[in-house]
Amino acid sequence: MSRPVIIACAVTGSADTKGINPAVPVTPKEIADEVIAAAKAGAAIGHIHVRDPKTGKASMEVGLYKEVVDRVRDSGTRIILNLTTGPGGRFVPSANDPSQAGPGSSMKTPEQRVEHVQLCKPDICSLDVATMNFGDRPMVNSPEILNRMATLIEEAGVKPELEVFDTGHVRLAAHMIEKGVIKDKKPLFQLCLGIPWGAPASPEAMSLMKSLVPSHAVWASFGISRTEFPMVAAATVLGGHVRVGLEDNLYIARGELAKGNAQLVERAAEIVHSVGERPATVAEAREILGLRAA
Repeated sequence: MSRPVIIACAVTGSADTKGINPAVPVTPKEIADEVIAAAKAGAAIGHIHVRDPKTGKASMEVGLYKEVVDRVRDSGTRIILNLTTGPGGRFVPSANDPSQAGPGSSMKTPEQRVEHVQLCKPDICSLDVATMNFGDRPMVNSPEILNRMATLIEEAGVKPELEVFDTGHVRLAAHMIEKGVIKDKKPLFQLCLGIPWGAPASPEAMSLMKSLVPSHAVWASFGISRTEFPMVAAATVLGGHVRVGLEDNLYIARGELAKGNAQLVERAAEIVHSVGERPATVAEAREILGLRAA
């Protein structure tokens, strides 16, 4: 029998991508509409960032998250909501005094980084178990910060999605589970591949990271840019779940911009079917992830 594969869709991210692909959603209405369209195309999870409607830049404004979540819920769309907690972890040392934050830093307290999660109470929220050079800017998530965020997320009744970008991050997340910081009976790992300077987007890297994931955990993976669809195939073959979306990739084919998130989800569904599996329904995804029924 075919296996149900969860397709998640990350509809918009933090990068300055609107100027490259006009389909990238910016306003709360646009973001909510893209989540709804992704759900209709077969996505069981909608992963959500928000942007400043005036500038298109990344935002941490709690009210923007609430508007997106309310719009999706009020539409009656059955999709698992996953809010990011990634923003607020960038530290750029000052050139004059490396012990101080310089221009581009956005460090926030754990409480500030999960405020929207506590208010909106989505099904899932991301937790970046990573301190790394994220491209040309350092991302800092110390164990102390992660432990506090994990506690606040649990108190809100939300499932953490453990985003890991390299092998050491998988080991740290597994340690948090072993020590009881993460109490989830079905912990969820997201293997994030191809981000400079994390693990490469390759079946070999995915397989290695998968081997470090605790046996009772659920795992998914994605690749960015042109590796998005090959990593959908790899994750499906290796027994995991998948993610696509305009946060990760702006193109449907070489040189051809995607018209929207739904088009990317449809292509992911085609790939899942092509290797003998099938996209999971929202109800199946909830069961796989150990979420309460909607």
